[in-house]
Amino acid sequence: MKQIDRLVLRSFLPPFIVSFLIASFVLVMQMLWLYIDDIAGKGLGIWLVLELLFYRSVGIIPMSLPLGILLASVMTLGSMGEFYELSSFKSGGISLFRIMRAILFFGLFSILFSLYCSNTLIPIANLKFGSRMFDIKQKKPALRLETGIFNDDLEGYAIHIGTKKSDGKSIEAVLIYDHTESNVGKYKTVKAQNGELVITADGKYMVMILENGMQYIENGNNLSPGEGKYPFTRTRFSRWQKVFDLSEFELSRTNEGLFKGNRSMMSSGELAMAVDSIRRDMDKKGKEMGNYMVGFLPYLKTDSLYLAKVPEAVASDIPPESNPSYSKPDSQNVENSSPDPDPYKYQVDLGTPAKRLTEIKFDTVKRLLGTFEPFEQTQLSSKAKSIIRTIGTQSGATAESVRQLNDSRVKHIYDLNAKYSIAVACFLFVLIGAPMGAIVRKGGFGYPILISTLFFMIFVVLTIVCRKVAESLIIPAIAAAWLPNIILFPVAIVLTWLAMNDSSLSFSMPA
Repeated sequence: MKQIDRLVLRSFLPPFIVSFLIASFVLVMQMLWLYIDDIAGKGLGIWLVLELLFYRSVGIIPMSLPLGILLASVMTLGSMGEFYELSSFKSGGISLFRIMRAILFFGLFSILFSLYCSNTLIPIANLKFGSRMFDIKQKKPALRLETGIFNDDLEGYAIHIGTKKSDGKSIEAVLIYDHTESNVGKYKTVKAQNGELVITADGKYMVMILENGMQYIENGNNLSPGEGKYPFTRTRFSRWQKVFDLSEFELSRTNEGLFKGNRSMMSSGELAMAVDSIRRDMDKKGKEMGNYMVGFLPYLKTDSLYLAKVPEAVASDIPPESNPSYSKPDSQNVENSSPDPDPYKYQVDLGTPAKRLTEIKFDTVKRLLGTFEPFEQTQLSSKAKSIIRTIGTQSGATAESVRQLNDSRVKHIYDLNAKYSIAVACFLFVLIGAPMGAIVRKGGFGYPILISTLFFMIFVVLTIVCRKVAESLIIPAIAAAWLPNIILFPVAIVLTWLAMNDSSLSFSMPA
């Protein structure tokens, strides 16, 4: 490695590490505030919270990398320009691209690392994070027996504690309503002057030891008249012990395989397979609808790949000639049959192709309908309306199903291409940050942070807008995923051209 590359890397890596950690911290805190309502009050251990933060930190690496590279590039070249190091290099015949070579190679390495994270690490981290958050949302809040109020966190119990002493165990004026056997009409009430509250070492049970109290039991209120009566029981005790099971407050682990179908938990290969599967499902829906229509319009062709069964409710309304399972009578029997007295009754062949049906005159159809009795015309009209309603309902349901599948397909395509576009943004921000630092010629964290934040905000806003536009089907998902890079690429070219031509943008600090 040449000395100039070592110099640039020594100047680049420290601000990159700092800016990368700052960006990761900000994005993780954003996640924490988003899920704070689900986490707070659940009695979660510190290790579980750190586990969630670690999984989320892995998931935001592709977004933290571009910001870290952009800020470090501006700081490195800006500091070199501020102390006239760039001028010295250029006076020695070293071009700007040669100075940036180490950072450019670092940007290429960042593309590979970002792709590795997106395809390998992030799907696993998102799977772990999603399953843990689901378990936390299902978990009941931690048991808290506050004084002066009734607590019903324990299923089937309502507990009221008058006072609690400073040792955290001694309690007074205890009242417990036990409704665990209310389904058989049995209700229990316990009152005690004082007692002690103890949690076992493993945290699975709560033991309440009460002294100097009364227990009231009411039996058989649900019995019908004449089935017998049970007495009201009142018992005085000097010491009474009750063990409460706290297993309902424990965090259960859900099978992670149930969450693998989510897009954020798929690699690029799995997303591509999912897109292909969705396209096949959309094609299947269309073919099934086409086969469904064959039952009513027999001149359409049946696709043997996906056969749709005509509902029995409407099968009786379909003319036998229109049914796909209908077999035409033998031609010899038709020739030997007696002529029909009404020649217009069979004027229209329901099995003819569509181009022949269009040649039928309206007056011919009118004459055909005129051959039927009035009540038969009413029946035919009713059946026709029923068939039309059935086709309309089925086609509407199929169209909605295809629309939902297409929305899912677009989202999968966008996420697949976003993995690559965000990775390429790492190299793109090198082409923006380094020339911008050479133009501004200011190091430190002042102007570089301002410039980096501005460009990164533009990139994030463009990414969000393009995602919404793609989901609205305004532009293709592939174009939407790459559009932020396409928009910023000319900016990178212009900044690089200005930096190579020794353009400068001087800033004066206020006195």
